[in-house]
Amino acid sequence: MKRTFLAKRNALLSSTNISWGSIACSGVILVLLVRLLAPNIFWQIFSPVFRAADVLAAKTFVITSSFGDTAVLALHNEQLKHENAALANENKALLAKELALSALLGSSGVEGKSISKILAGVIARPPESPYDTLVLAAGTKVGVTLGQEAFGADGVPIGVVSSVLADFSRVTLFSAPNTVVHGWVGRENIPLTIRGVGGGAMSASLARSAKVMVGDTVFAPGPGALPIGTVTRIDDDPTAPGVVLRITPVLNLFSITWVALRDTGIGDSGAFLFATSTP
Repeated sequence: MKRTFLAKRNALLSSTNISWGSIACSGVILVLLVRLLAPNIFWQIFSPVFRAADVLAAKTFVITSSFGDTAVLALHNEQLKHENAALANENKALLAKELALSALLGSSGVEGKSISKILAGVIARPPESPYDTLVLAAGTKVGVTLGQEAFGADGVPIGVVSSVLADFSRVTLFSAPNTVVHGWVGRENIPLTIRGVGGGAMSASLARSAKVMVGDTVFAPGPGALPIGTVTRIDDDPTAPGVVLRITPVLNLFSITWVALRDTGIGDSGAFLFATSTP
C-alpha cells in the first residue's frame, strides 16, 4: 500500500506553499533579533529621515511666519495710510485757517493804521443758524460787545454784532431782512439806503436819473467807504418813480469761517439799523 502522508508533509515545506502568516512571523522574529543584537541600528537608519522632517518643519514655520508678518505689515501700512490721510486733512484745515486769518489780519484801518480786532470763528451759519446770521465762538469774555462790526476777508464789512453772551455772539448780516445800511454806489459815490432782502441779497432804490450801471460797486461805512457788494441787476419799472438795484455781497456770506470784530461807531451813529426787534 502506497503512503501519501510524507508527500503532504513535503508540500507544507515547499517554498511555493509557504503561508503569509509564516512570512509575518519570520519578519517579526528577524526584527526582534536585530533589535536585541543591534539596538541602535533603527536610529542610525531613520535619523536622516527625522532630520529631514525637522528641516521641513522649520522651513514650514518660516514660511507661515512670513505670511503672518506680511499680514501684520499690511495692517500697519493701512494704519499709516489712514494717519497720513488724517494729517493731510489737518494740514489742509490749518492752511485754510492760515489763509483766512492772514486775510483778516492783513486788512488795515484808516490811513493804514492797525485797528484792534477780535478774531472769532464761525460755528454756525445758514441753514444751521437763522438765515442771514452767523453764530460766533466769541463773547464778552474776549471783549465782544453789541454794535461791533464784523469783517470778512480783505476787510469786507458783512454785518454787526446783534447779540452777545459770555462765550458766544451773533452777527446779523447786512443782507438780513428789514435791516438798513446807509452807503454809496458807483464812481460818483451816490448816497443810497441799502436794505437787506434775505438769502444773502440786498437792494436799494435810486432815482431813474442816477448814473448807476450793472457792475458798479456798493460801499458801506466801516470806517471809511468799504466795498460791501456789487450791482448785479437794475429793475426799471416805468410805473415806479425810480429804479431798484439788486445787490450781491462781495463775499459768499454762507461760506465764511472766520470774522474780525472791531468797534467802528456804527451801532451808535445809526449807520446800521435794525428795523425789527429780532436780537
